[in-house]
Amino acid sequence: MSKKIVIEGKVIPFEGRQTIKYFGFFNTLFLLCGLIFCIATVAEDFVISSELLARIEKKYGVSGRTSVEEWNQLLHTQDVLALPEEIKLKKINDFFNQRTNFVDDMVLWHVNDYWATPVEFLAQSAGDCEDYAIAKYFSLKAIGVPEEKIRITYVKALEYNQAHMVLTYFESPRAVPVVLDNINPQIKPATERKDLLPVYSFNGSGLWIAKAKGDGQRVGGAERLSLWTDLTQRMMKSDF
Repeated sequence: MSKKIVIEGKVIPFEGRQTIKYFGFFNTLFLLCGLIFCIATVAEDFVISSELLARIEKKYGVSGRTSVEEWNQLLHTQDVLALPEEIKLKKINDFFNQRTNFVDDMVLWHVNDYWATPVEFLAQSAGDCEDYAIAKYFSLKAIGVPEEKIRITYVKALEYNQAHMVLTYFESPRAVPVVLDNINPQIKPATERKDLLPVYSFNGSGLWIAKAKGDGQRVGGAERLSLWTDLTQRMMKSDF
């Protein structure tokens, strides 16, 4: 299935054996301070109100509400917050992989590419690879994993010959990251995932050309990704 990347209004196809090389048109602008603050607030202070739960139940049914309540409980359990980061990774990875099903955006949202909020993803118990990576990213931030250690990473899934998205965790800036994935539920170092070809990675504070070892080359801010900007704006407005 063909995917496209939209960065600063430029559409870059990602299909077949085509890979993305250095983006010469990137400049060095950073995220606006207000956007960084709002994204951090959304990620680190998830509060699911009774009003929001009622809206979720009305739109998605009791099962959707229950899934979101279970997620909210996980994020606010003191025992979870006190766990080592390695165990936090496994808990969050298993939580989403075991409770949701992969469904293509065209089937679920009737558009080619849509990045769902964690609430939308859980309420429907369905989404595609971007939704898994995004939900794991915000969840790990919410339970205390530093943002600088986690990135949403765009890769090529070689066995499927198509674009794919995973979450990567760097224990240190120069460490080989481990991969949290919905295709392979086992958390493994990137060097053991020969089926994935890294392209770029991002989080709320930046955008990097990816590589298997170390944190890659920073090329700007994540606001260049139009779908990321749309996602965070919807989360800030509490549109699920």
